[in-house]
Amino acid sequence: MAEALDLAREAARQGEIPIGAVVADSSGNVIGRGRNRRESGDPLGHAELLAIREAASAQGQWRLTDTTLVVTLEPCAMCAGAIVNARIGRLIFGAFDPKAGFCGSLGNLVQDPRLNHRVRLTSGFEAEKSAELLSEFFQSLRSRKLDTES
Repeated sequence: MAEALDLAREAARQGEIPIGAVVADSSGNVIGRGRNRRESGDPLGHAELLAIREAASAQGQWRLTDTTLVVTLEPCAMCAGAIVNARIGRLIFGAFDPKAGFCGSLGNLVQDPRLNHRVRLTSGFEAEKSAELLSEFFQSLRSRKLDTES
C-alpha cells in the first residue's frame, strides 16, 4: 500500500485525483503500477486499469490469477469488471467510495456469485491515509476555486 499511496501523491502533484494502484505477483514483486490519468484526457485512465495492463504485459498473459491488486480507493464498476475479467486473485483497497465504489459500497462485483471468477477481498486497509489524501486534494481544489471567484 505504501507504493500505491506514493503513486496517489504523484497523481495529485500532476493535478489528477490521488489514486494509486500496484499489482504484485505471488512472490510480492510489483509487476504493475498505475496512477490516475483521467484529467490528462483519458477517460479510461484509472489507476487500476493502468496497473493491470502493465502487469499483464509483464506476465505475458491476461490471466493474473496469482496476483494481488492494491489500490488506495475502492474500485468503481468499470475497474471492478476489469479486475474480474483479468482474474486478479486478491484485491486490497484503502478508502471506501460511497458514491462510485463497486467492491462493497454500491455493490460487490468482484465477489458476485453469478460471475465465473471471484476475488479475495480486503477492504479498508490504510483507509485513513487514503481518505486523507483525497480530502486534502479536494479541499485544495475548492480553495483554488474560491480564490479565482474572489
